[in-house]
Amino acid sequence: MIVLKTQTELETMKKACKISADALNVAEEWIKPDITTKEIDRRIHDFIIKSGATPSFLNYMGYPASACISVNDVVIHGIPSNYRLKEGDIVSIDVGAYYQGFHGDNAYTFIVGDTSDETKALLKETQASLMKGIEQAIVGNRIGDISHAVETHVSQFGYGIVRQFVGHGVGKHLHEDPEVPNFGRPGRGPRLVEGMTIAIEPMINLKGDEVKVMPDGWTTKTVSGSVSAHFEHTIAITKNGPVILTVR
Repeated sequence: MIVLKTQTELETMKKACKISADALNVAEEWIKPDITTKEIDRRIHDFIIKSGATPSFLNYMGYPASACISVNDVVIHGIPSNYRLKEGDIVSIDVGAYYQGFHGDNAYTFIVGDTSDETKALLKETQASLMKGIEQAIVGNRIGDISHAVETHVSQFGYGIVRQFVGHGVGKHLHEDPEVPNFGRPGRGPRLVEGMTIAIEPMINLKGDEVKVMPDGWTTKTVSGSVSAHFEHTIAITKNGPVILTVR
């Protein structure tokens, strides 16, 4: 069931989303060679707690950390560890904050120092596909219009679109209806109405669509071994167009 938010609820949700977005800003300050992903996670955790919120991901279905930190060929759900970042790595950080009954959820792929032009292009176009999807998030359109916009943009570059994992509604629960795939046909799926809040999150591989979940039950890698990019915003559907709640 899709849960619509009142204006009052949206105002509270904006605060949760602001904390989530600011947590990414904190993470960005610490993305540099030789730092461990576990240390970045600790900084994120401490910031969320200091902000009066709680980490949405911590203990969610048993997840053991406050952020998902996915390096290079890890697409999503990378568990923070003692791995030390190195020059040229790309790091996708997915983080949410729970504040006064509502969740925010966002993700961004960062570069450690510098990396190849090929990888930079992947990040650029994945982020662009997110914005293309958001442009379609208007009252009267359907979820499929968002999905199709993302797919159309990234397909022209020959990138792989992850199909096993999708975006989702967000609000009082971290994952709510509807699902928001990054592929699909326009004019299909639930109709967008005022008060909906959804997380749009393209997960795009440099090569190949297929992914595999590792034995820890969380870490998800590209089957091809290629790098993967992940960008996400929580947005609200309003009569005046889409509003990005996790703006940084």
